[in-house]
Amino acid sequence: CLQTLLRVQYKHSENSFVMRVSSEIDDESSTQMALSVVTDGADGHVVKRSRISDDIDDEDDLQDFELTAPIMILAGHEGEIFTNKFSPDGSHLASGSFDKSIFLWRVHGNCPNWNVLKTHGGAVVELQWSRDGERIFSGCTDHGVYVWDVHTGERIKKLRGHTSFVNSISRNRDGVELICSGSDDGTLKIWDPRERQHVQSLDHQYQVTSVEFSQSGDLAFAGSLDNKIYAWDLRAKQVTYKLEGHEDTITGIRVSPDGSFLASNSLDNTVRTWNVKPFAPVDRSLHAYEGAPHDMFKNLVRPCWSPDSTNVACGSGDRTVVIWDAASKKIIYKLPGHSGGVNELDWHPAGRLMASGSADQRIFLGEIKIKNH
Repeated sequence: CLQTLLRVQYKHSENSFVMRVSSEIDDESSTQMALSVVTDGADGHVVKRSRISDDIDDEDDLQDFELTAPIMILAGHEGEIFTNKFSPDGSHLASGSFDKSIFLWRVHGNCPNWNVLKTHGGAVVELQWSRDGERIFSGCTDHGVYVWDVHTGERIKKLRGHTSFVNSISRNRDGVELICSGSDDGTLKIWDPRERQHVQSLDHQYQVTSVEFSQSGDLAFAGSLDNKIYAWDLRAKQVTYKLEGHEDTITGIRVSPDGSFLASNSLDNTVRTWNVKPFAPVDRSLHAYEGAPHDMFKNLVRPCWSPDSTNVACGSGDRTVVIWDAASKKIIYKLPGHSGGVNELDWHPAGRLMASGSADQRIFLGEIKIKNH
């Protein structure tokens, strides 16, 4: 029979993902399709797997993660994907969607979908893993913050207190594990997952679109509808400083792995970086990056950092993934492939692997090589 073999390759010289389609005759078997569908995991959701040809140069690199191909296409969600993040040890990936579910994927082999977390009452806007990888925290448009058991798939509890959409959640890095949530109700709330009520609530004049803990956990950053990012001192319960420079709503913020910098994305079509060290100058603005515009849907698109804090990346409304050198502002990669806007990226904790979730209801799990500059 005539088979169309879809070979997905990574082409370093052109800084892009390249799909090459060819036709081959295979009279012996009709099961050797290069684009296969694996019905593996809860509810038979599918994982699309792209084979690689024997002459791909990245075979050694592929063994680092033991993936079937340099680019894996994970499908099964029935709505736009708003959030996706690797587990702390990098062995799993969780994705949240407009379809009110969280899918759990193994970052190994065919990347099977092995569990689905279902009882959200609305779209899953952002999720976080617990430090030990045993639980997942999720923020939802039904006004709730959820705590899930990863292994059983059961909801441990729903934290109630917000009166409108939860746009963003963050988990602190040290000390007693806490969750921060930001909502359209104009509040930033701090939660202890062991309790049902929030332990702290801070009021904003406008909707809170994105939140993030500082590295030490003594500050909580909040991006807002008024184009500013507020640094809240959680002990003093007051704003210690503001990051100003964006000209439109903040859609996402992320503190660098080393804790020194913060990246922000805005509807003004720029990504910016800021110095958030404790004793930084009054003007904390560092760089502005262009090349990742928003689309007409104006989603809460979040930036991310490489594990060594030297590169910034962000999804784009033009259906691409953009990666910059943080210091020089140079675009290193602008990667096509998705058929919808890219809402969130996450860098694998070991580096050289990135997950991108899109409005096209798919996740691309691809190898990334960054040359030393």
